[in-house]
Amino acid sequence: MAEESDLEKTEPASSRRLEQAREEGQVPQSRELVAFMVLLATVSGMWGMSGWISNHAEGIMRHGLTFSRDAAFSDRAMQVSMVDLSQEALILAAPIFFLSVIAAILAPAMIGGLVFSPKALALNFSRIDPVSGMKRVVSMHGLGELVKAIFKSLLIGGVVWWMVKHDGETLFSLLGQSIEVGIGSFFHILFKAGMVLLAGVALIVVMDVPFQLWQYYSKLRMTKEELKQEHKEQEGDPHLKAKIRAQQREMARKRMMSEVPKADVVVTNPTHFSVALKYDSGAMGAPIVVAKGLNAIAFKIRELAAENNVPILEAPPLARALYRHAEIGDQIPSKLYTAVAEVMAYVYQLNQFLADGGRSLLPPVMPEKISVPDELDPGVPDA
Repeated sequence: MAEESDLEKTEPASSRRLEQAREEGQVPQSRELVAFMVLLATVSGMWGMSGWISNHAEGIMRHGLTFSRDAAFSDRAMQVSMVDLSQEALILAAPIFFLSVIAAILAPAMIGGLVFSPKALALNFSRIDPVSGMKRVVSMHGLGELVKAIFKSLLIGGVVWWMVKHDGETLFSLLGQSIEVGIGSFFHILFKAGMVLLAGVALIVVMDVPFQLWQYYSKLRMTKEELKQEHKEQEGDPHLKAKIRAQQREMARKRMMSEVPKADVVVTNPTHFSVALKYDSGAMGAPIVVAKGLNAIAFKIRELAAENNVPILEAPPLARALYRHAEIGDQIPSKLYTAVAEVMAYVYQLNQFLADGGRSLLPPVMPEKISVPDELDPGVPDA
């Protein structure tokens, strides 16, 4: 089953998968690149500070090879001399060591970026599992490491052979040279060997870095099912989101219906559209839409309006225009001011008549035909 699962991993790793890998400390790594950068820093430091290194090394050798007869028979004097020489040697090596440390830190950032992950430091017994270790040894990764180890052994052996063949006599002749000449010749040979070794390691790096990147991204490849599951986790389950949207629409519908009894008038189609309007001259610049609906919802709005004695006015073109061009909570469009003014005037007269009880006022005449601009009337919908 594991092999079949690996064969099914045909999709590149998603950005989320890569981010999770970084959080766990998994980034592309090339030990050969680190070795190359450290060697480059060392050779560059030796070349840039060759004069200072030669002079300092000469001083250490003179100090180490020069001592008095009394010092030779004094343990204390020899200890002091060894401490002094050790300190001088540390001072000599410190710049090269500092450059090497910086190179070792920056090298991984060249392919994987700098990352610090506490998870990578956590105790994980699977890392010392002998079965897992054997699997890694016989894997493609183990084969690649074996090839690199053989190549590096041949490279180092080749450099040593080349030095002995070309500079063997020079190396042996250092014994008979003065300290100044001998140190200069030795650093020249060492620098030349470093350059040859650097070129060989660079060849390994050119092969290793693409291999490590390929292996890293291959290891993080995903199946189609994993991609779908990740998408669900990030975007949410479509079925759950649909249920949430349905609940939100239902809650919004209930809030809208609760505003119908507070409306001043409901304008209807009367069969398809219903729009409830409210106007407060002291707080509103124009009437606002507090509820609107189509078909079944339109019928429910009319029903609530009738139950709460909210006037209902049949004005099909106006109802259609208000439904299409005004959202709940918005003021009516300015192009409908005149049409809505006729409606509100009728509502005002009706409220006055009802308050009077019909004793001194005549019942208002319901507007029969309220015109709206042609561009705002969407027409009658299909039944």
